[in-house]
Amino acid sequence: MSAFGRRSGMNGGTPVRPAFGVARPMQGGGAAAPRPDADGGAQFPPIDSLPMPGETELPGTMPGSMAAGAMDAMQRLSDRQNASGEAGNSRVEGFEQSIHKIKEQVLPRLLERVDPEAAATLGKDELAEEFRPIIGEVLAELKLTLNRREQFALEKVLVDELLGLGPLEELLSDPNITDIMVNGPEQTYVERKGKLELAPIQFRDEEHLFQIAQRIVNSVGRRVDQTSPLADARLKDGSRVNVIVPPLSLRGTAISIRKFSAKPITLDMMAGFGSMSPKMATALKIAGASRFNVVISGGTGSGKTTMLNALSKMIDPGERVLTIEDAAELRLQQPHWLPLETRPANLEGQGEISIRDLVKNALRMRPDRIILGEIRGSECFDMLAAMNTGHDGSMCTLHANSPREALARMENMVMMSDIKVPKEAISRQIADSVELIIQVKRLRDGSRRVTNITEVIGMEGPVIVTQELFKFEYLDESADGKIVGEYRSMGLRPYTLDKARQFGFDQAFLEACL
Repeated sequence: MSAFGRRSGMNGGTPVRPAFGVARPMQGGGAAAPRPDADGGAQFPPIDSLPMPGETELPGTMPGSMAAGAMDAMQRLSDRQNASGEAGNSRVEGFEQSIHKIKEQVLPRLLERVDPEAAATLGKDELAEEFRPIIGEVLAELKLTLNRREQFALEKVLVDELLGLGPLEELLSDPNITDIMVNGPEQTYVERKGKLELAPIQFRDEEHLFQIAQRIVNSVGRRVDQTSPLADARLKDGSRVNVIVPPLSLRGTAISIRKFSAKPITLDMMAGFGSMSPKMATALKIAGASRFNVVISGGTGSGKTTMLNALSKMIDPGERVLTIEDAAELRLQQPHWLPLETRPANLEGQGEISIRDLVKNALRMRPDRIILGEIRGSECFDMLAAMNTGHDGSMCTLHANSPREALARMENMVMMSDIKVPKEAISRQIADSVELIIQVKRLRDGSRRVTNITEVIGMEGPVIVTQELFKFEYLDESADGKIVGEYRSMGLRPYTLDKARQFGFDQAFLEACL
């Protein structure tokens, strides 16, 4: 093999000089002589010497489609490098800008005429009715004339400002938005259909944004200030909120909101969206109904909590289910469901209740299943103990990029805690406890897919043995940037078939996996 990847051949006992590219020796004035058979004969012609269908390529040149593809890729890299990072301000323009300016003039005078305590007791519609004549007076004082549309928009903005979350209300009411990311008062991004875009909203200043952040965390009995600049909270609809304020955030108060669909998503709906195949949906339904111990693995925003909610619909209504989270966001449909939530330390640094404390206490509450929103540390050991001591069907999520990495992360989490257990014993505990790993991933086109469903079989020496039941395989990318792939069943007999047989699902489970 030469340095350029071509194999040297022999021609009549004389070594042939390795060819460079696809250049052929020149023959004076005549046709090109046949090239020595240095690359394996006509049966295996050089790949780069083959013209594309319908094209005639000159010897020694790159095929046109390959050249065009390379040039297109280089152009995209150049565009990415030259893209300006300055166009990141959420500027309010047009009609919204005019309403925003009028609101800034009306709000101070309105607050002089309104009793805040009385206003807090009214609903939004009642408050709008009470505000209408007062707003009219203020507009008359300011000598401003508004049409009906502008007046209704102004009323809504003012009510949102006094009772709601100000500019965020508009984004929260949009069902197509799944994430809201506020990076200081002048920049807000949202996620629609898996893609990030700049939102046309703006806060008055840092103080205005900080007041809204405090309003969010105070509603769930938490606080955020310079002494405790981090806070997890939730909104009334169950959306998860994270707040980080200066001095940790250098661009001002940052708010991250993960919204959840008002309509619960089921496994059948996920199969309809293309997030998994119908056979995978059937296998997961059986796993939920047959009380498999399940770990859902994936990156941030990949859909782990959505998958956990969908799986939980397969739990028998007669089972007692406890959920444990930092900020309660799981919404189970079962009648016998008790959500538990951690508590941060108070100003004196006391009174903290961690996930591990709640897991230990949950074992004394006679649960049939324990569901952890996410495991991050030493609570992993207690969760494994629960899975292995009569709480079959327990579930949890964790951050990992593959099923094998998820197992390694669980080992690391237990080893980093104060529990002094040999690594082999930890691996055996994981192998005995976890039965199924579901890997979810958000692909670069914004779609969320189940990429692997993997069984944990047991131990072979010091290694945890797994077998893959289903896999998503990337095939191509469409013209509009959508990823095209195929969900493949590996055709293996499930190791957990005996457990499915106890619930009468063995035949359906076997057919789904084969």
